Amino acid sequence: MNEQLGQIIKAKVTDENGEYFYAQTDGGHTYEIDKDELMKPLKIGGYVTGFAYQNEDHRLQITKAVPDVQKDQYSWGKVVQARSDLGIFVDIGLANKDLAVSLDDLPTMKELWPKKGDRLLLSIKEDNKGRLWGKPAQQDIIQAVSRQARLGAGIKKGDKIKATVYRNKLVGTLVITDNYCLGFIHPSEREVEPRLGEVIEGRVLGVNDRGVINLSLKPLAYKVMDEDAQFLLLQLQRKSEHFLPFNDKSAPEDIRAQFGFSKGQFKRALGRLYKDRLIEMVDDGIRLTDKGLGN
Repeated sequence: MNEQLGQIIKAKVTDENGEYFYAQTDGGHTYEIDKDELMKPLKIGGYVTGFAYQNEDHRLQITKAVPDVQKDQYSWGKVVQARSDLGIFVDIGLANKDLAVSLDDLPTMKELWPKKGDRLLLSIKEDNKGRLWGKPAQQDIIQAVSRQARLGAGIKKGDKIKATVYRNKLVGTLVITDNYCLGFIHPSEREVEPRLGEVIEGRVLGVNDRGVINLSLKPLAYKVMDEDAQFLLLQLQRKSEHFLPFNDKSAPEDIRAQFGFSKGQFKRALGRLYKDRLIEMVDDGIRLTDKGLGN
């Protein structure tokens, strides 16, 4: 096993050819250094410091372009490929090596695996055969790098914010924002469960007493209404008293004169607003609820 892999090491330059310099460590391992990445040539007998890894051709290599992802050092990597028999591959910035994340570290349901373009917060781990793997950040790491959110500190209800899924649980989806605030999406606030590593855009519902942002992936009710329901809602919102003297017993000709659509259309719109709890039925008409007012 080569314990130097996956971290920054120092090695003595011993040889070169047209493409590479070669350097050897005290442990007897010889690494190649690609000349194309060097600003100036190395000196035989001198030392080189860089990140040690095994490239895609299974040769030991040192790069001066040190990735942020290392052993015991977490950073973001971009998913580039998925293989159902092995896991996924993540680009951590190495020119000729993508880091594999084992299927043992991925959700049991493969439809929740990250897809190309998703991202993971991960570090590097080494197995008992000396192979390097990606290690997704677990809850203790996420907690350590996160900070508490609070309403009014750049966050308010209704805001749209982006976040990355870092864990899928039965109770809901756990996410972390770009500025490392934690978020939670209850199953009732999503149509489809997001994938691990997926970047979502959610609407802020509030912040709990632990500083976690409650998010919704569902659009506001008025944004998914049909045009008739939107029109009726707008009419109510424009009235100073937020009341209209119409209900499902109103005459068809009165409805058409007021709204320009049939009684059937009016009843469907009425039913939609009532179902979404945006209106209430009162004597001789309909009135907006606090939810309908946006409170």
